[in-house]
Amino acid sequence: MNNPLPKEKNKTFTLFDNENGNSYEIPVIEGTVGPDVLDITNLFKESGLFTYDPGFTSTASCKSGITYIDGEQGILRHRGYDIKELAENSNFMEVCYLLLHSELPSPEDFSKFDNLIKNHTMINEQLVYLYRGFKRAAHPMAIMVGVVGALSAFYHDSTDINDPNQRMIASHRLIAKMPTIAAMAYKYSIGQPYIYPNNELSYSENFLNMMFAVPTQKFTIDKTLVKAMDRFFILHADHEQNASTSTVRLAGSSNANPFACIAAGIASLWGPAHGGANEAVIKMLTEINSKDNIDQYLLRAKDKNDPFRLMGFGHRVYKNYDPRASVMKDTCHEVLEILNIKNDPLLDIALELENIALNDEYFIEKKLYPNVDFYSGIILKAMGIPTNMFTALFAIGRTAGWISQWKEMIEDPIKKIGRPRQLYIGEDKRNYKPKEKRERKSIFEWLWSK
Repeated sequence: MNNPLPKEKNKTFTLFDNENGNSYEIPVIEGTVGPDVLDITNLFKESGLFTYDPGFTSTASCKSGITYIDGEQGILRHRGYDIKELAENSNFMEVCYLLLHSELPSPEDFSKFDNLIKNHTMINEQLVYLYRGFKRAAHPMAIMVGVVGALSAFYHDSTDINDPNQRMIASHRLIAKMPTIAAMAYKYSIGQPYIYPNNELSYSENFLNMMFAVPTQKFTIDKTLVKAMDRFFILHADHEQNASTSTVRLAGSSNANPFACIAAGIASLWGPAHGGANEAVIKMLTEINSKDNIDQYLLRAKDKNDPFRLMGFGHRVYKNYDPRASVMKDTCHEVLEILNIKNDPLLDIALELENIALNDEYFIEKKLYPNVDFYSGIILKAMGIPTNMFTALFAIGRTAGWISQWKEMIEDPIKKIGRPRQLYIGEDKRNYKPKEKRERKSIFEWLWSK
């Protein structure tokens, strides 16, 4: 479903050029909720000026009807539904349908959608040979980038982005195959045989089965852990125009096939400042080691000259409590209780840090509240998932958002190839000099001294 064009308001923003005495009227555009935006589409043509916005923190790169975030109020909604309400009452398949189709499914639509996804859970058997080309110690995200990108070499019947039916088939395939690809990366790393998908299981149950079952014995999955996994996927399903989603959209703007676009998103997500944050939380808690050491690490975190940073606190967008964190906190206690982990030292440290963050003036002033990564890392560790798989699980959940954002962009009638501009600060025009007339520079002296 295409989104309606945003509404242009009956007001403009006037930009004055004091040097030349010119003024430029910039239209103001209104969305459903949230701040209005300045339409600078024609600014360069009319004024010869670009805007400068490192990190695009004040720039709307697209219009979208999928996810709304209000960082000041701590609001996250998918298609108008509050994230907490979805996480507590829905399941991941319903949220995938919602992201793709704008509405929650009827019972009949849900059954049909669920079956469609299950029909695509297997991967082509030849892809197994691709895994064997990686070292056993390869990071799962490295494997996922390669395997997901390689899907375009196997599924030619869903790479024509101009065909709505092929776009939908590609969307279903990516959502369905991502857990299989991730679980196989894990099994490969530990030398165990792959466990194939079981279509009698739910999405999250199937993933846990592929991760932890072995052919020699029956594997039973606790329903609380399945629910925790499902919530993890829901809470990571989409998050507006973050780095990886913007990467998917930028790659897709060139009309690249959907498998290549999602592989690009996985590569972007891999960065420790993005998807690797929950892995960094566990490393930080392990480094702190004891509640007795918290005070000294807090002093280090407050010292601008110390490289140590508290991971899992604050967010690029949220200047309030991360709405996903409260759900993840409750889930964390449920998981630890069912696993009979009553005195987990990492959880003790985490809860003490949370208490300090919500009451310490330093954290309050800087609005450094616990975010979703703070608790999700503890949950995944308690469930026996190795830390190098944390970001891979993030990618499974986020695939639903990536493919929905990609699909929305392809169907946008005003889609253009992404082409950001720059503020050039290099040398002005210089004349070429032959090698024998050039002076020696010290650029490589540090290398030669090694």
